[in-house]
Amino acid sequence: MPPVSSPSENVIEPRSFALRLEAAARAAGFRVERFGEAAGCPLLALTRRTPGPRPRIYLSAGIHGDEPASPLALLAAIEAGEFDDRAVWFLCPLLNPVGFIRRTRENADGLDLNRDYKALRSLEIQAHARWLQRQPNFDLALCLHEDWEAKGFYLYELNPAARASLAPPMIDAVSKVCPLETATVIDGRTIAQPGIIRPIDDPLLREAWPESIYLRAHHTRLGYTIETPSSFPLAQRIAAHRAAIAAAIDHVQSS
Repeated sequence: MPPVSSPSENVIEPRSFALRLEAAARAAGFRVERFGEAAGCPLLALTRRTPGPRPRIYLSAGIHGDEPASPLALLAAIEAGEFDDRAVWFLCPLLNPVGFIRRTRENADGLDLNRDYKALRSLEIQAHARWLQRQPNFDLALCLHEDWEAKGFYLYELNPAARASLAPPMIDAVSKVCPLETATVIDGRTIAQPGIIRPIDDPLLREAWPESIYLRAHHTRLGYTIETPSSFPLAQRIAAHRAAIAAAIDHVQSS
């Protein structure tokens, strides 16, 4: 499939996007919290708590400013009412608004925020970590990303407690709307089976922590980083994210 979009495509204007997120979230019954700010753009946390025993599910997006499909997927899912009474929800839908202004992976200081969860140098990640510390532990965490080098969808699984894996149902659901990555090695990591990477997950063996490792260390025992190929059509990438999210939610409900 030939590329039809580039990693630098600018389809999110953070300030107006934040307003749309807030409106959609409140209409869907979410509490909206501004836990920080970057260049006049709010850092938003959306929470929706359902009484009774429910899985606690965390989702994040927009930590890289050249990855628009992930925040757009969360917005579409909110507007479609997909975050319903099946769970207690914790969403951080746009963690690097300045990156989207600049059309860059990094923030205004040139920092890759997804490598800053151990050093905590950036104001954005300092604020995010403070917010996370006020939350309960999560039963599932999904970090939504894109990969400009990928030729198909893939995911990383962190599952130190060897719980029932959500990777196969996610892969199966996504394969119906987006091709899977066919490479056998990505970023030096071997793909265990089509579309699934299980990296070293011990935080003590990782130097620069991405969000997923921080969550593994402090907040959850089951986490997935989802990667769509950013050279594919934007609508297809959004559909892939939504398919993966829906499958994970459905499966964690039955586990």
